Amino acid sequence: MTRIALGVSYNGRAYEGWQSQLGGQTVQDKLEQALTRFGATDPIKTLCAGRTDSGVHGLMQVVHFDTPLQRDENAWVRGTNAFLPSDIAIQWAREVDSSFHARGSARSRRYAYVLLESPVRPSVDAGQVGWVFRPLALEPMVLAAQMLVGEHDFSSFRAAQCQAHSPVKHLMRAEVTRRGAYWRFEFEASAFLHHMIRNIMGCLIAIGIGSRPPEWMTEVLLARSRDVAAPTFSPDGLYFLGPVYDPALGLPERTPAFDWLP
Repeated sequence: MTRIALGVSYNGRAYEGWQSQLGGQTVQDKLEQALTRFGATDPIKTLCAGRTDSGVHGLMQVVHFDTPLQRDENAWVRGTNAFLPSDIAIQWAREVDSSFHARGSARSRRYAYVLLESPVRPSVDAGQVGWVFRPLALEPMVLAAQMLVGEHDFSSFRAAQCQAHSPVKHLMRAEVTRRGAYWRFEFEASAFLHHMIRNIMGCLIAIGIGSRPPEWMTEVLLARSRDVAAPTFSPDGLYFLGPVYDPALGLPERTPAFDWLP
């Protein structure tokens, strides 16, 4: 058996998240169907680096699977893409050691949230960016984001349906930048709780528009209660940038879509 790792990008707007469901309208369902059709073999099942919710996009989801088939790496990319819908595409394929695990081998995971600040809602980029119609202030959001960096109990930013064993996560990086009317919020952590970033975004935006001071973020964090935080923000602008692995594995760290993202 050969273990294959794939880097997959997708626009999540049409799908019910990553994880396979009975209805078959998830990214994992479409990917596994395409892999099976290309391989003309028994159903191929994949394991991913990080599950994404309905409407969330992926720039470099990483999956692995085991197969008896012998195909070169380029064949896995081009052959499988021929059976995928236009909003899902394999970016690269690599043969990896049997000890590699898309989720277990990841050192950290990265997400970005892209937000449009405009009095008018998005149009050409609808579904690809979040939206706020009130002006945002950079410095308060930067200060608030830095209050979250480190190892903390993130219960205040955890969805009720979250299945993680512990709410304690290590947030390694939280950055806020602006380019024109578009804001980019980037996060890297050991792992993320369900809706964690969207709940953080709700709080950051409340601070950015001046409804709350930056220090409120620490109050929310220490409360360890979802009730004290802002409402969950839209999934539209959320992108899974992918996992970070040991460089010795030689896996790509980015895809061309990284250069397109504002």
